[in-house]
Amino acid sequence: MKITGIKKSVLADMSLLIVAFIWGGGFIAVKGALDSVSPFYIMAIRFSISVLIMLLVFRKKIKYITKNYLFIGTIVGLLLFLGFAAQTIGMKYTTAGKNAFLTGTNVVIVPFLYWIISKKRPDAFSLISAFLCFIGIGMLTLNSGIHIGLGDGLTLLCAVFYAAHIVSVGFFTRKVDVILLVIIQLGACALFSIIAALIFEPMPQSLNSGTIFALIYLGVFSTMLAFIVQNVAQKYTTSTHAAIILCLESVFGCILSVVMLHEIFTSKMILGCLTIFLAIITTETKWKFLRSKKIKPTNM
Repeated sequence: MKITGIKKSVLADMSLLIVAFIWGGGFIAVKGALDSVSPFYIMAIRFSISVLIMLLVFRKKIKYITKNYLFIGTIVGLLLFLGFAAQTIGMKYTTAGKNAFLTGTNVVIVPFLYWIISKKRPDAFSLISAFLCFIGIGMLTLNSGIHIGLGDGLTLLCAVFYAAHIVSVGFFTRKVDVILLVIIQLGACALFSIIAALIFEPMPQSLNSGTIFALIYLGVFSTMLAFIVQNVAQKYTTSTHAAIILCLESVFGCILSVVMLHEIFTSKMILGCLTIFLAIITTETKWKFLRSKKIKPTNM
């Protein structure tokens, strides 16, 4: 049975929806793993699992790795490491739901970092998104006065590093093989995590079944599998569709945190989440899907 282009597009969108759900579940897995494993060890195990599987799957590509790949991959991997470190440590001091939404603000930061590199000023949609995001963050994180908690602050820092990672990937992927770049950056991130864990944290004494499942979920599903599915699916759908669907990561993370972890969200926090989500949708899609297409006149 031949699959038509429309069916491929639908399957691609469904696949991206699954990726967003998997990433949303990743916030819950990290929160659960933190009960018995320290942040850097979680990252070390997570990225070691994913890079080992990718090396096995794409082993024929390894021979094409050069010094240039190693240099670029290490830089990109360092940014990824800093982002995950801030996010994972921040998770210890905030809720999984807030962590999910604050992490999602990275898409609002990207245009401004790109401005620094390319000298191309962000458009009006990016400026509106930044304003909405600022308001949403305030509603979500400020409890009294203007104090932001340590966990929320680290998560916002994580969003900055993720944005820098996205910009660097967009710059370097024009010059190198994407699969090789991902393998090296995951390997670099695993190496940085192992070094940081050995220096700053005690070795985990015991792992219960729940923690083991969480670590496997993070390494196999939330990192390696999600990446492969995302890259394949985006060949058969538009960037706008992909952006909208993947933005649901923060929504799924928030919903799962309430359902599975019984986290409590006040009406102000919910409004803050909705405002941040609106900012993400605005900067990612520029609301193109709402603009009516011009109908060309036909000769009668």
